[in-house]
Amino acid sequence: MAKKTLGDIALSGKKVLMRVDFNVPLNDGDITDDRRIRMALPTLTAVLEAGGSCVLMSHLGRPKGEGAEPAFSLKPAADRLAKLLGKPIVFATDTVGDDAQAKVAAMPPGSVVLLENLRFSKAEKKGDADFCNILASFGDVYCNNAFGTCHRQHSSMYGVPKAMKEAAKPAVVGFLVEKEIKYLTHTISNPDRPFIAILGGAKVSDKIKVIANLLTVCDKVLIGGAMAYTFSLAMGGKVGNSLVEPDKVELARELIEKAGDKLVLPVDTHCGDDFNPNCNKQVVAAGEIADDFEGLDIGPQTAKIYADLVSNAKTVVWNGPMGVFEMPPFDAGTKAVAQAIADSDSVSIIGGGDSAAAIEILGFADQVSHVSTGGGASLEMLEGKKFASVELLDEK
Repeated sequence: MAKKTLGDIALSGKKVLMRVDFNVPLNDGDITDDRRIRMALPTLTAVLEAGGSCVLMSHLGRPKGEGAEPAFSLKPAADRLAKLLGKPIVFATDTVGDDAQAKVAAMPPGSVVLLENLRFSKAEKKGDADFCNILASFGDVYCNNAFGTCHRQHSSMYGVPKAMKEAAKPAVVGFLVEKEIKYLTHTISNPDRPFIAILGGAKVSDKIKVIANLLTVCDKVLIGGAMAYTFSLAMGGKVGNSLVEPDKVELARELIEKAGDKLVLPVDTHCGDDFNPNCNKQVVAAGEIADDFEGLDIGPQTAKIYADLVSNAKTVVWNGPMGVFEMPPFDAGTKAVAQAIADSDSVSIIGGGDSAAAIEILGFADQVSHVSTGGGASLEMLEGKKFASVELLDEK
């Protein structure tokens, strides 16, 4: 999947229409985590330094698609981007309307325009032709730099680059998407071994296809988080009040039988009698959780086993926390795994979502090879899926 990047084309005097992922968390209009904006900076800077200009488009949150909703405005993202880039950002108060069209038309080289939230219109999700064509007219070059939405065939991801290619305009990936593809497909398809995958989170159903795919390529797949209790139930264990998926027990049993010793399950569990840090706590053997307790983290013995396996690995993929990492002391398992990954010499790939948040909170983001910006997209890529939004872009 070797796609052309911005580095493969001349950009001087060109307007680059760039799909970015500025879907950042907001609290009363304040951005609480700007990592997704920061991750876009190298690609933006490359365009500006080459004498081009950028028209940026993104979604934020889940507006109804029936017009502007101030709570989901991208204006805070424009302000943060201006601060990070150290230059003014022109903000268009609509996406394809009069304000956007006027501001894009008036752009000098070296300038940046950020359009208002794409999802303020239902046309973004529907692939509406008029919507796509107006956006396509805003750029001389299309750039996909939004890995977090690569698994979606929305207008800005698929319809717009398709329209631009039909108009003989280049359609390429940004450096962020290029890096994601490199780590999540190329590295995994030809890993240095031992190759260890660590999968956590709440539901087996969310990651069943990922587990099945990684079992075909990994040396070991380590299971943590609440989905471990569904596996425990499949082995006849007692799970107390733990979060389980009863309808996935048979599927878990099949995976255990197929995987053999490749699938590594917890040997002990850190439990509590209530979902709060001040509850009564106990560590028990896996499958021996008391009726009035629930599993909230892998136990210390499991944490050591997993850390030892990671320390000897050459390639590590981690997606999903080992327990309730936001609530001490049930963050200990996630901390132990994160520390082991950070300390190892492996090529280390952290899936998006909670894993990315955990590695950032724990301060290890700079000690791993790659932290993905896409939760759902990284999971689908780990399943081995191909993305139509990337497939249609220009080949090298």
